[in-house]
Amino acid sequence: MSAAARTHLFTSESVAEGHPDKLADQISDAILDAILAKDPLGRVACETAVTTGLAFVIGEITTDTYVEMRDIIRQTIEEAGYDRPGFGFDADTCGVIVSIDKQSPDIARGVDTGGAGDQGMMFGFACDETPELMPAPIQLAHQLARQLARVRKQETLPYLGPDGKTQVSIQYQNGRPARVDTIVVSAQHREEASLEQIRDDIRETVIDVIVPARMIDRNTVIHVNPTGRFVLGGPRADAGVTGRKIIVDSYGGYARHGGGCFSGKDPSKVDRSGAYAARYAAKNIVAAGLARRCEIQVAYAIGVRKPVSVLVDTAGTERVPIATIEKLIDEYFDLTPVGIIEQLDLRRPIYKQTAVYGHFGRSDLDLPWERTDKAAQLAEEAGVQRLQVMESQDA
Repeated sequence: MSAAARTHLFTSESVAEGHPDKLADQISDAILDAILAKDPLGRVACETAVTTGLAFVIGEITTDTYVEMRDIIRQTIEEAGYDRPGFGFDADTCGVIVSIDKQSPDIARGVDTGGAGDQGMMFGFACDETPELMPAPIQLAHQLARQLARVRKQETLPYLGPDGKTQVSIQYQNGRPARVDTIVVSAQHREEASLEQIRDDIRETVIDVIVPARMIDRNTVIHVNPTGRFVLGGPRADAGVTGRKIIVDSYGGYARHGGGCFSGKDPSKVDRSGAYAARYAAKNIVAAGLARRCEIQVAYAIGVRKPVSVLVDTAGTERVPIATIEKLIDEYFDLTPVGIIEQLDLRRPIYKQTAVYGHFGRSDLDLPWERTDKAAQLAEEAGVQRLQVMESQDA
């Protein structure tokens, strides 16, 4: 039996904006956005660690402007929901330490000439499982996590805290998502909320709102706060570090990842911009109908403009020869660091909004690498009919 014909499960997770690792990502990207708003050519490599009562920001930043990082850090912590001492970590009372140096001149000499800011490989992926051209497990996990945040912020469930996790296991039949096998939602809550109330409320206001009824059957297993208690959360319960949720940030493990994180890095860092460009190309290839799934690897050498390699893998779903797809990518997508920045207009403060709930498949945001503006041209040149997809289920 072929892999496409067998029945199997695949699982992906997402995390809430109050999760300590995601809080660290948001702080790093908030600092990046503040600098790019005043200095589009600023060089930023900023990392954050959070723990009980402390936020620690380190890295290398070279810029002609000044931003008050401590104010940005506290504002980001408050926006994530840590606005009262009862959480054991809050914006007003936590300690803030900032230790920033300038970018190494040895790195800058390569970037200044238009080369890549580092070596490494990045992956971009798209498939036709969802309207956003994302794998179904990670897309549903993100939508559940965003809904969990909505019911907290809108005080539909006023007892919820900022921390939380979601996880979705989907059963595939003949290579296509057929049903949801298991859903896990772990939501931080106040002491007074009972487990029975939490489970009933989250089923009604989160799961039933997001997951299509046709995907749930009597055999679907739903776990809500499976340990029975989630009062202690956030940095008080677990330290968080920038870049520790790279699989949540990308494709939920469904496609490969180059290993470098995105948050806290300006677009001269190809860990970020290269991954965005590869997603942009892969998504347009699938949207054009050239393949049902497409994974693109692009690799760079520090200080060198042209990628050292570009690999296209369509897992046998291509409708035109791979050589044709490779030719079209080379023709329509500039994968040099300078070309990526210009094509996607990346020297803007657009990054903090991506630091939670995924960098890809964001139907709730207008992100340049999520556009399918080249799909019609690709389809016409390849002589195929464009992909038709259903409307998004995202609330």
